[in-house]
Amino acid sequence: MSLYGTMRTGVSGMNAQANRLGTVAENIANSSTVGYKKASVQFSSMILPATGGAYNSGGVETDIRYSISDQGTFSYTTSATDLAVNGNGFFIVSGGDGVEYLTRAGSFETMDDGTLRNAAGYTLMGYEYSSTSDPTIVVNGFEGLTPVNLSSASISATASTAGQLNVNLPSGEVAGYSKATSLVAYDSQGNSRLLEFTYTKTAANTWTVEASYAGPPATTVIPSTTLNFDANGKLTSPTSLTTTAFAVDGANMGAIAIDISGSTQLAAAFSVETGAKINGNAASEVVGYEIDDKGVVSVVYDNGDLTPRYRVALATVQSPDNLTPIAGNLYSQSNDSGVIVMGYAGSAGFGTILSGALEDSNVDVAEELTAMIESQRNYTANSKVFQTGSELMDVLVNLKR
Repeated sequence: MSLYGTMRTGVSGMNAQANRLGTVAENIANSSTVGYKKASVQFSSMILPATGGAYNSGGVETDIRYSISDQGTFSYTTSATDLAVNGNGFFIVSGGDGVEYLTRAGSFETMDDGTLRNAAGYTLMGYEYSSTSDPTIVVNGFEGLTPVNLSSASISATASTAGQLNVNLPSGEVAGYSKATSLVAYDSQGNSRLLEFTYTKTAANTWTVEASYAGPPATTVIPSTTLNFDANGKLTSPTSLTTTAFAVDGANMGAIAIDISGSTQLAAAFSVETGAKINGNAASEVVGYEIDDKGVVSVVYDNGDLTPRYRVALATVQSPDNLTPIAGNLYSQSNDSGVIVMGYAGSAGFGTILSGALEDSNVDVAEELTAMIESQRNYTANSKVFQTGSELMDVLVNLKR
């Protein structure tokens, strides 16, 4: 057996245990880091071929692995912009270099420019929200992503465009009977405008309806229109009314399409059916933000309205544990991880998003301390092998004296 080989084997063992101690130190240091995934060392033997009956001692080599797919527990906070992924998926963030990365660290805060950045200074990315359909997502790339920016969420007013007003008109009343009700609508500047609807019976199964704005200026928004009912008291025509647009105090009151298809003429008192409404809202200030479990980022106004602005995208790969770790709790695609696949929270293959929560580090400190003791003992034992080889070399050298 080669004495030099013995010493090299001892050094190999010490280096391997030093690597293990390095991962233990990093894991313990990051045991409180949001979204941190622990590193571990796997050992494999290095065997050298034996020749002529002489044994050549090999050594040990190490492979560093990361438990990226191992989900941590959750800590709950009072901030709606603190986010965690419950299940598969990574947030997509962008740094100052304009490159997108993956992360599980969702400690985002609203910056003065309206963007959401985590503790490492990376900006959350998503897609602008559409009320009609999910934003088109590029499955295998980051194209189309934009920083989630809430700076445009300021005082907001929405003009009325549509509504619903279903009433019951008493069939037993005589011609000339009249009854009125009203709805609030909003102009282009968010001012509330009261529209009054007056119903008058003209004949059996026939009524008229007229709508007006009291002003000033007084304006008839729906001229007298005939309503026709069948023998069962159901409205046959018309099924909708549209108000006339007009200007008032420098603002525009747009045309409003009002659904009246559910109106009836039955032997009961005049009543307005549940659900009477006109859309739009008065000028309201932003009071906060909400992010639901599907990643829809909405602005909350002081009148209680929610206005969706963005949808947070998630990404995953076939082998998350083989992603390349980068400082700042970031990951990038590697040759062994597989390609990045994009999607939304709650869809197939992706977990849900928790707002007001952070994913804890998946480090078990007790387990790391145990590994530290084992590595210390093993390092000491390997140093003894090296020391013994060195002493035998001294004996060999001294044979010449």
